[in-house]
Amino acid sequence: MPRIALKVDVDTLRGTLEGVPALLRQLARHELRATFLFSLGPDHTGRALKRIFRPGFLAKVRRTSVGSNYGLKTLLYGTLLPGPDIGRRAAEPMRACWRAGHEVGVHTWDHVLWQDHVARRDREWTRRQLQLAVERFGEVFGRAPEVHGAAGWQMNPQAYELEQELGFSLASDCRGDAPFLPRIGERVLEVPQLPTTLPTLDELIGVDGISADNVAEHLLKLSLDGRDHVYTLHAELEGGQLAPAFESLLQGWMAAGLRIGTLGGYAATLDTRALPVREVGMGSVPGRSGLLAVPLPAA
Repeated sequence: MPRIALKVDVDTLRGTLEGVPALLRQLARHELRATFLFSLGPDHTGRALKRIFRPGFLAKVRRTSVGSNYGLKTLLYGTLLPGPDIGRRAAEPMRACWRAGHEVGVHTWDHVLWQDHVARRDREWTRRQLQLAVERFGEVFGRAPEVHGAAGWQMNPQAYELEQELGFSLASDCRGDAPFLPRIGERVLEVPQLPTTLPTLDELIGVDGISADNVAEHLLKLSLDGRDHVYTLHAELEGGQLAPAFESLLQGWMAAGLRIGTLGGYAATLDTRALPVREVGMGSVPGRSGLLAVPLPAA
């Protein structure tokens, strides 16, 4: 049967303190495991508001009730309020994921900083951001991380190379349709990419008559196509006001007999050495503003 790999992006302090425990309880009821990827440094969510001038960003904010999902306090972090250190303030909920048997990995050090700048930064800047996250992960979990999933699906060529140099064994940094090995120039890297293959709830809600009440039905139809999928959820959304939609999704997938689990569990079913090699770049995704990391079309 096809497989659904659950990738949980945890972007904020609120998502770590509130959304993660809620998702742990929900997944425990169904005896399911997921991959939780953590933001480990300062929460500077408020600085993301400067994206208001990007095409499509303001429309997305209006569609998805950003204020109610993230909370006013979170939207002030890094501007009117100092950005709290997520890894120090919320290490216990992170470790609770590991104790409950879930896979854990690195999302980012500073989510807004990475998402807004990595595509235009050099190797040393990128290395510093990744190294900070890796070191803090080690402080929290007492071990090195094996999984990386880039904040906002934002990458640069050096970031893929650095994942290999820093010892990651698996990554989910891109949007795409199937697993692959990334190629940077003439170099084929060994860290497989398991891209997000399904749209996220916030990309769908408010478009073409889709609401929080029927988004699960729509997404379920997209996912029941006989293929394996990676679904990215957010602790701030599915662990909060969109929990009922996520519950409907889980029930639908289980009723259809799909195998639901972690990125690592999915990767274990693949012969990673035989994966197709794809050059990586940037491209657009419906419902998401700006450009995201994607495998480029084969020449």
